[in-house]
Amino acid sequence: MSDIEDVFGGSAEEAKPKPDADVDAAAEANANADAESKSSVVTERTEEVIPGETEKMITETIDEDGDVVEETTEVTRKTVKRTMKITETSATTKTTTLTTPAKLYGKDLSEYDDVDVESLLAQLSPEEITILAKEVDPDDNFLPPDQRCSYECSKDATGPLNRKQLIEHINKQAIETPDEPEFEPYVQGKVRGKKWVPPPRDAREIEAEEQIAIDMGDEYEHALNDATQEEIIDLAAILGFHSMMNQDQYHASLLNKGQPVGMGWDGITKSTQQKLFPMDPPNATDVEESIKRVKDDDSKLVDLNLNNIKNISDEKLEQLFAALPQNEHLEVLSLTNVGLTDKTALLLAEAIEKSKTLRVLNVETNFISPPVIVKLVQALLKCHTIEEFRASNQRSAVLGNKIEMEITDLVEKNPSLLRLGLHLEFNDARHRVAAHLQRNIDRIRKDLELRLQFRFFNNLHRKSTRIQ
Repeated sequence: MSDIEDVFGGSAEEAKPKPDADVDAAAEANANADAESKSSVVTERTEEVIPGETEKMITETIDEDGDVVEETTEVTRKTVKRTMKITETSATTKTTTLTTPAKLYGKDLSEYDDVDVESLLAQLSPEEITILAKEVDPDDNFLPPDQRCSYECSKDATGPLNRKQLIEHINKQAIETPDEPEFEPYVQGKVRGKKWVPPPRDAREIEAEEQIAIDMGDEYEHALNDATQEEIIDLAAILGFHSMMNQDQYHASLLNKGQPVGMGWDGITKSTQQKLFPMDPPNATDVEESIKRVKDDDSKLVDLNLNNIKNISDEKLEQLFAALPQNEHLEVLSLTNVGLTDKTALLLAEAIEKSKTLRVLNVETNFISPPVIVKLVQALLKCHTIEEFRASNQRSAVLGNKIEMEITDLVEKNPSLLRLGLHLEFNDARHRVAAHLQRNIDRIRKDLELRLQFRFFNNLHRKSTRIQ
């Protein structure tokens, strides 16, 4: 048995050191990864056996006769040195970024998840809780500001807030507080400290300014030099130099009213005083009396204005719409800002279909939905007398593409409508509606001209017949 067999207790092949499995696996994984990135790996292994020291081991045993027997064993230890060199060549560069987890007082934040905060707070004294509350600002908008800030006033309240006394006290304190002494007394005309000196200008800028010169001739130069401020302001207004004057000067120049006193080039710019206009008086129309006159078909009731009367009940509106088909004298009906809803608007649409004399209908600023507006426009097709219809500024500010296209198709089928008050968002709908209304106006104008010409020639023919 060789020395190596004595040390490792096996054959020399078994005692020969083997590379670790982890090292081989890592080398294989690196080789696969590098093969994907078009790289090569060269592995070199070298082994060297270094002779070691010889040790003697003496053991004493007792035989069957009771004698002491000494056994001497020599053990020679040899060291096997292994060198492994890996050369890697790669065409790509791999960068690995390790993110350090956030820590609080030297510990990861995940370690505080299992901490019982309630038990920790229960161990604190009231004074410690007060100190802790001053250091924490809860991000809660529902808490009043005095509970969120760390400032606490320990003084007792002196009573309700008196703003006048508070301002007087602040002013009194400001007057009684002495001024801070100045290190250098103020002397008129003497500059204290370092005086600011503007940096020298570039010579090229000075030359460029000198080159900009307008030669207007001796006549214009003489006229401008002798002109007064009012004349120059009038000239600036005519030329459109709005930045050189305020609105009062501009309008005074255009209307030739004379410039305001004390508002020249050096005058103080002041805001224009607002013009106060009296409020419009409330609508004093008697709703019940108007409904009665509509039912009775009063010949003097041609224009019915119920605008801005907000206490009209649905029952009264239903009575008014039920009486419209039988009326033959009412031409203008204004129902602006009276609280019309879809329910009452549908009744109005049914009344429009049967109306015979109504020419103008205004239902602006109400609560009518876009589909019901379509119903109203559709009802205009059966009533050939309405020339103007207004229904803008409803609850829904935007009608939508589908509703606008439906309204456009209905308007194009209406030969009598001349004016439409609706806010259309899409250009196609606006252009088509405007073009159709213009065609209706042109057709009516031509019909009116033909009627006037017919009457003129008819009267002329009658006069010639009488003379003969």
